[in-house]
Amino acid sequence: MRIVKLSGVFLVIACVVLVNGCASLQQYKDLKIQNDTQRKRIAKLESQVQATTLKLEKLKRELQTAESRSTIEVDALQQKITALEEDVGKKKALIASMQQQLLYGGAQLPVELSTMLEDFASGEKMVTYDSSRGIVKFKSDLLFERGSDNVVPAASEAVKSLCKILNSDQGKKFDIIIAGHTDDMRIAKPQTREKHPTNWHLSAHRAISVLNVMARSNIAPERMSIRGFGEYRPIAPNKPNKRGNPQNRRVEIYIVPKGV
Repeated sequence: MRIVKLSGVFLVIACVVLVNGCASLQQYKDLKIQNDTQRKRIAKLESQVQATTLKLEKLKRELQTAESRSTIEVDALQQKITALEEDVGKKKALIASMQQQLLYGGAQLPVELSTMLEDFASGEKMVTYDSSRGIVKFKSDLLFERGSDNVVPAASEAVKSLCKILNSDQGKKFDIIIAGHTDDMRIAKPQTREKHPTNWHLSAHRAISVLNVMARSNIAPERMSIRGFGEYRPIAPNKPNKRGNPQNRRVEIYIVPKGV
């Protein structure tokens, strides 16, 4: 089994309908209430992270000016900084976990469709598939030219192969959400920034590029939508000083019930 963690909020209804066909309206309402509560908790945590980050920046500035002072003062500041950095790390991990809970419900796609997707992923080095959740992931480093939203020819062929599965009798029962993600490396080249001013833009533009390939492969437009998360939904820690992590550069394809 190939497992990949994803970020986003659109598979919530998949938890309700994929296993037993159709859920009751009350089940849907209950899930919606749970997710609304979860989102409020996430928002509160994100606010706490932001406040702590500002405090960290202040302490780091104080540490720079304290270097010429006593060792005791420097050590005390460093201990505070370390404690706050650990607190931020724990909160970010909790946020990521809570965001995943918005997505996941342990639901599986129909066996026939899941088997086709498993076989597809096993033959593509740029693709992983989570059969427990019905989610396909493409590695952006192999899918696009560096710093670009241009899909490379080999990747385009892989997306087309996926589209054949999604246009099968089983696949047509589901819609598709395409989500782009980046790491936290800043876009450096001026010519790249002209087209993709931020990582948010780049992630969304890459998702659109994949959508365009799928549209040309006869996936009905009304079945597709895109999301761009930029650097804000990492699945692994980025290197210090915004040096990124290839694992976070990815495009995820969510296979969801129609109308989600």
